[in-house]
Amino acid sequence: MPKFPKPKLPGVISGLGITFRTMLKPAVTVQYPHEKEEPVTRARGVIALKEENCTACMLCGRSCPDWCIYIEGHKEKRPPRRAGGKPRTVNILDRFDIDYALCMYCGICVEVCPFDALFWTPEFEYSENRIADLLHDMDRLGEWMATVPTPPPLEVGALVKAKK
Repeated sequence: MPKFPKPKLPGVISGLGITFRTMLKPAVTVQYPHEKEEPVTRARGVIALKEENCTACMLCGRSCPDWCIYIEGHKEKRPPRRAGGKPRTVNILDRFDIDYALCMYCGICVEVCPFDALFWTPEFEYSENRIADLLHDMDRLGEWMATVPTPPPLEVGALVKAKK
């Protein structure tokens, strides 16, 4: 049977002194339901959809590792942009759903979107009583756009793309 060294009395007393001093200090924990902290600027909450920017290219759905994004669309013929041009086809978004019961909030869909249709919002209070209610449709994802923070201003010397 191994022998353990006896604890030295001054070490135990100093350890208890630290414990008692810590116990007497007030708690720094935020009591969540009653007190709410403002989330940090780049917090990942829920993903919002700007429907008019989405072209139903399905890059976000294909790059999602959890397959929690469901997209449906159809093609429509549109008139040519210039006189003498040929008619063009455009994708029209019919369905865009995100199942937050499956989502792991990795942000790949937001990063891969070439048309800036998906945004992070700092909103984190969207729990539901039923798991089926965590499937957010286009309307609900569009409502989250109101909570998307405005991007910070560009740094001095940054290039701005000219709009056509």
